[in-house]
Amino acid sequence: MSQKNHEGKKSARERLQEERARERARARRGRQAIVAGAVVAVLAVAGGIAVWASSSSEKPAANDNEVAVPKKASDGARPAVPVGAAGAPSTLTVWEDFRCPACRQFETAFRPVIHELEDSGRLKSEYHLVTIIDGNAGGQGSRNAANAALCAQDAGKFRAYHDVLYSHQPPEPQDKFADKQYLLQLAGKVKGLVTPAFTKCVNDGRYNRFVEKSNDSFAGSGYRGTPTVLLNGKDLSKEKGGQFGPADLKKMVLDADKAKQPGKKSAPPQGQQSAAPHTGASPQGRHAGRSAAPPAELNGGSAAPRAGLNGGSAVPHP
Repeated sequence: MSQKNHEGKKSARERLQEERARERARARRGRQAIVAGAVVAVLAVAGGIAVWASSSSEKPAANDNEVAVPKKASDGARPAVPVGAAGAPSTLTVWEDFRCPACRQFETAFRPVIHELEDSGRLKSEYHLVTIIDGNAGGQGSRNAANAALCAQDAGKFRAYHDVLYSHQPPEPQDKFADKQYLLQLAGKVKGLVTPAFTKCVNDGRYNRFVEKSNDSFAGSGYRGTPTVLLNGKDLSKEKGGQFGPADLKKMVLDADKAKQPGKKSAPPQGQQSAAPHTGASPQGRHAGRSAAPPAELNGGSAAPRAGLNGGSAVPHP
């Protein structure tokens, strides 16, 4: 049978599948070429180094199920999880991906100050969870970790579990967060978190649609990558020419809060002791599997790009 006749006998569905496969391959090649030829370096907050930005052309598949919303989380156009006193004078807005090495850099460097300001009622944080790396590199770790963190929100332990996830973040290509049993194992580090309700929530992917909706809002936000961090609406990666550190954040918050009453906490701080980084607290470098020096100074020491704000999570893969 000739090739022409063979092609003629293929079903329309088979031809459509082949065309979609070719389109995906072209998109991947185009994305890699763009990243290789025009990588954008942005001054970082988390370590004072350049970060790498790209974007994903893939989008999580939606379904017709109603979007479940975690306790006290905000829905609407930009779904978010609140941390800290609702009446705090200043607001820190954070867009993060749990597989993002740059996000881990930011969390490692800024976590103590953020916790201090939250616990004093001076700062409330709003966390928007996204899945850029799942889209760029493949896998489900960003989504599954985000869903598990939202399950922890139902138990009033989002902050503690959020910190544990970043302290135990695997090398990016491993996608270990896709393993729900691993996520449940890490939950055991937060006192009282592992319950039948939490386990079912994680295994069922109860908040997957909430995560997808949050990621969609990020895709339309105009921001280039994660972590993107705003204080009272100001993009911190643009403050002080990128030479911005934890002490600067504290000063900005205290200056903004002058003559304002701190908010009142409704509950004790959530599991600060559970969120301690690994011994040495050395955040991951941009290249998976390589260790990076702790972010002691901004723009200091290392010439190798590692991680930071507004562009770090979508590290391209060869």
